[in-house]
Amino acid sequence: MADPEGFLYDHGVRVSMEAFMAGEGALALEAAAAVRSASQAVDRLRSQGAGGRGLSAGALDVLARLSASDGEQGLSIGELARAGGVSSRNVTGLVDTLEREELVRRVQDREDRRSVRVLITGAGREWLEAFREPTLRAMSAVFHGFTEEDLARFRHLCLRLVENQQRIEARA
Repeated sequence: MADPEGFLYDHGVRVSMEAFMAGEGALALEAAAAVRSASQAVDRLRSQGAGGRGLSAGALDVLARLSASDGEQGLSIGELARAGGVSSRNVTGLVDTLEREELVRRVQDREDRRSVRVLITGAGREWLEAFREPTLRAMSAVFHGFTEEDLARFRHLCLRLVENQQRIEARA
């Protein structure tokens, strides 16, 4: 549905959020619900493009970061965690999954024998290459009708949400 200003909204979400918030601040919750719905829609498309491999968005992010890293050096678990804004424990689980799928491998750090680095394998590069085309098609379909400016603005607004969340966490 569209409101009088022409902005899309979900009637069921609007009614439930207005009831929950007694009409005050409901728009922020409505917007949060829309972000969640959009994220789920993109994840469903991404999952379809994964060809049944079942990689999570987090595992895909790790694989993509490794593909952009120095092929011989790879990245440490800590570097992957900082880049993804998640815990090292979370990345360790993702790397375990990717290693079982033979898409990455762990190697001992040449400079620090106590540390481990993660490298993308040839199979991991092949998987990403096969994933690229379905991803392009899916993103083209899901963002159909969006201008370059729309996409840049959408990205900006999403990252502002992330900045606000990080600021809140830093204060806690």
